[in-house]
Amino acid sequence: MNRIFEMLPGVLAWSTILLMFVLSWLVPVWVAIFIILFDIYWLLKTVYLSFYLRATFKKMRENLKIDWLEKLKSMVNSQWSSVYHLIILPMYKEPYEVVKETFESLSKANYPKDKFIVVLAIEERAGESTQVVAKKIQEEFGDKFFKFLTTVHPSNLPGEIPGKGSNQTWAARETKKIAIDPLKIPYENILVSVFDVDTQVLPEYFGILTYNFLTCERPDRSSFQPIPFFTNNIFQAPSLARIIAFSSTFWHMIQQSRPERQTTFSSHAMPFKAVVNIGFWNTDIVSEDSRIFWQCYLHYNGDWRVVPLFYPVSMDANVAPTFWQTMANQYKQQRRWGWGCENIPYFLSGFGRNKKIPLRKKWYWSFVVMESFHSWATNALIIFALGWLPIILGGPDFNFTMLSYNLPLITRLIMTLAMFGIATSVVLSIILLPPKPNWFKLWHYFLYSVQWLLIPLTLIIFGAIPGLESQTRLMLGGKFRLGFWVTPKYRPPTLRG
Repeated sequence: MNRIFEMLPGVLAWSTILLMFVLSWLVPVWVAIFIILFDIYWLLKTVYLSFYLRATFKKMRENLKIDWLEKLKSMVNSQWSSVYHLIILPMYKEPYEVVKETFESLSKANYPKDKFIVVLAIEERAGESTQVVAKKIQEEFGDKFFKFLTTVHPSNLPGEIPGKGSNQTWAARETKKIAIDPLKIPYENILVSVFDVDTQVLPEYFGILTYNFLTCERPDRSSFQPIPFFTNNIFQAPSLARIIAFSSTFWHMIQQSRPERQTTFSSHAMPFKAVVNIGFWNTDIVSEDSRIFWQCYLHYNGDWRVVPLFYPVSMDANVAPTFWQTMANQYKQQRRWGWGCENIPYFLSGFGRNKKIPLRKKWYWSFVVMESFHSWATNALIIFALGWLPIILGGPDFNFTMLSYNLPLITRLIMTLAMFGIATSVVLSIILLPPKPNWFKLWHYFLYSVQWLLIPLTLIIFGAIPGLESQTRLMLGGKFRLGFWVTPKYRPPTLRG
């Protein structure tokens, strides 16, 4: 049954694409009507999601103005001072400059550092150069926190896929054995944050995280999700990479205002007790950041949720030494994110075994996740292909109709209106830029605005195609399955534009 579930996303996606061609040939009139209605739906959805984006932006700006440590101190009968933060930073071959910036942000956090247990989790397979970087970081920052540990994840452990999930599981187990258990720190008093090693926290991050942990409903059954801003090196990214980075950020901002649809992604936090209870992160998968949500959801019989923090953390945009390397890395990163479809057979099989989860929750999540991955792989192709396929394949009878003549005009008009719908994205992408370098001039604002005309290109090449490839690989299985690909971190010289 699990193999059938693995095939399901790919079968649905390819069936949709095949039907695009077959129906455009057999019933071009109906396909033409469908694409007009679908384009209208896309336009309305763009407008609809822009309201969520603006709502999150407003809430985030309010949260950025608050001194959350002071707010914690002013809480009556608050137990905030008993909360420890276990911060795990899995590292592969990232350069010293990237890791140093991350630790500098931790050391500047407006929160008592005697509550931080910081773990730099390196890979044995990364070689001696990574160990040199780790040693240098420990010498510089080791005395700034309550505890600082460096763990080394051994190579070639049986049953593991080398990657972030297996590394952070090793690190968490080692930290539990070396520090947490000897110090007798109660697990329920520990929040564990797993950060990509390029994740830089803003000063009030741990304050707002602790506040949400102490005030939300069922904190012991909750994950806590910040907004990933891919802006650390945004000024060094080419236009296409900037669009992809901001598009990813905006999608996660939208999800913050739809917590009922949200699962964990990349850098996030959760109770350490829950991590221990579920047996830590799975070590034989790629998408450990979202899988941990489903591990908890199944273990606690559907009683698990994501609490949005409406507060950002800053990460790297995907940049490489050359433009074409950047584009190749962008594709590989999107494909790895698309490989999150591997969670579909996991939770569908889990739903079948777990009789305690309400049926309505099973149907809800099955539809939401399946629809999101199906849309990822097919929507852009439907929008940009179906406007022409009936004309190409529909034959002379269809081509002599008024509908045939007007179809490209109508779809072009609707898509043009939809492009106006991204105006919110254009404005926010300018507002959310980090402090500008000296070379940034007035005309760069114009350049950073018109770059959004490239969005159709990114939706297809860096959206639908890698998403479709991931689902196809899962459908085929065996040697086609993806392993963990580590996004290279690069700090190029400052580029102009």
